[in-house]
Amino acid sequence: MPNYRPPEALTGTPGKVTLARGTRLHRIHASRRAAGDFNPKPAHCLYGGGRFDATSCDAYGYLYAGLGPAAAVCETLLRSLPFDPSGRPRVLPRRAVEGRRLSVLRLGADLTVLPLVGARDLAAVHQDTWLVHAEAQEYPYTRDWAHWIRRHTAPWAQGLVWPSKREPAERTVVLFGDRSPVGALQVEEEDTVDFDTAEGREWLDSVLRPYYVQLAP
Repeated sequence: MPNYRPPEALTGTPGKVTLARGTRLHRIHASRRAAGDFNPKPAHCLYGGGRFDATSCDAYGYLYAGLGPAAAVCETLLRSLPFDPSGRPRVLPRRAVEGRRLSVLRLGADLTVLPLVGARDLAAVHQDTWLVHAEAQEYPYTRDWAHWIRRHTAPWAQGLVWPSKREPAERTVVLFGDRSPVGALQVEEEDTVDFDTAEGREWLDSVLRPYYVQLAP
């Protein structure tokens, strides 16, 4: 269960991290959607949705990405993929990648994000690792905390950065569309990996292999 409701006031001093212009972000998304588009659709306050999505209580465009390709793959595709008790590789269903691609975005401007990486970062916003480790059934509460953090860090916090739950060696970010300048995200078209192609599936298999995962035939 969530540990408690956000307090009335923010008494800590949140950290600030600059994602420098030129930083590359990796994002897995539906091929029908443009790589640099923020998701404009708020999640339901209680059902479905992601960890730090917008809701009707705080409507903003949002975009999740990994600072490395492994974070994007693990966060998007390996969330609910248990290990096989027999020791065989985990199998990722083909439907999980159909109609999807990995795109690389390059920042066209410096962006200031709030870190949720270490215990001090989390304590500054009255939280602990629950905020970045909670599973999906508790996302309504993590979304409420994200809204509270946004409210108390307006207008400077343009997103959040935290260790990927599924690949702790890498970082995940969520960017806020209402605080990101026009042109902040530039698509590196030549680095797109389309999972509906043989080359794309071969690339994905190479990333999945160290995680003891294989794409279903």
